[in-house]
Amino acid sequence: MTQKQQIRIKTFLYILLHFSWVLVFFVPFSWTWLFVGLGYYFVRMFAITAGYHRYFSHRTFQTNRVFQFILALFGVFAIQNGPLWWAAHHRVHHRYSGQKEDIHSPEQKGFWWSHMGWVLSEQFEDTQWNKIKDFSKYPELRFLNKHASTIGMLPIIAFYVIGGWTAVVWGFFVSTVLLYHGTFSINSLSHMWGFKRFKITDESRNNPILAIITLGEGWHNNHHRFAHSASQGMYWWEYDISFYILKVLSWFGIVWGMKTYPKSLYEEARQNKEAKKSDHSVDLSPKKPIAI
Repeated sequence: MTQKQQIRIKTFLYILLHFSWVLVFFVPFSWTWLFVGLGYYFVRMFAITAGYHRYFSHRTFQTNRVFQFILALFGVFAIQNGPLWWAAHHRVHHRYSGQKEDIHSPEQKGFWWSHMGWVLSEQFEDTQWNKIKDFSKYPELRFLNKHASTIGMLPIIAFYVIGGWTAVVWGFFVSTVLLYHGTFSINSLSHMWGFKRFKITDESRNNPILAIITLGEGWHNNHHRFAHSASQGMYWWEYDISFYILKVLSWFGIVWGMKTYPKSLYEEARQNKEAKKSDHSVDLSPKKPIAI
């Protein structure tokens, strides 16, 4: 099978998954499976935000090999390709954020491309191994990355065995489509909708609504200014559920070495805030994002 044929099949399945929502009219409604689906959304969103993003892409904390595998596995269950593919492409996004080399910049190619068009493009089908050498040395991660499409579909069987088509529709299909667009909204909407604490070379923005549906990823302008932090919220009122979970896990020694924002960044934020309130002369020229 050629790469173009694989892309066509992938695109067809992606569209088919969205149309699967029609099945909610042909199966009984179930509060139980609705809440199971929301729980499955939550677990997989954490695997994407804390695992694929903050760990594999940016190495904002450390963990053991077992929990590393668990994060990767549940990230694969999100059906957003393998951890090595995801992290390698995300590193490219940060390196060139907002520039023409950015792989999913709404500033460069518009909303729909940044939201999901790039994912379905054959241009980005391959894993960029030279960008992910630190994690590609683990054979179990290479296995998950290679077989991500197949492994990601296995939970459908489990849902069907346990609860039939009602479980599959409410627990898997509805949950997965919501998960897709929750994740994709950070690539698109968080570069278009919200406020900017830092003036940097891209249009990343902080958005409290997106922070809710993505367990803390909505503080995107903070993140693009300093991608090393395990927390994306800078202040106590900038809620970050993924970070709270990581904090609890750190109490049990499951994760450690969580990085935080430096004091200099809080001073920069303070100066920017004061400059907006007054005519004081403060350097507000675009700063280069601190990525990986």
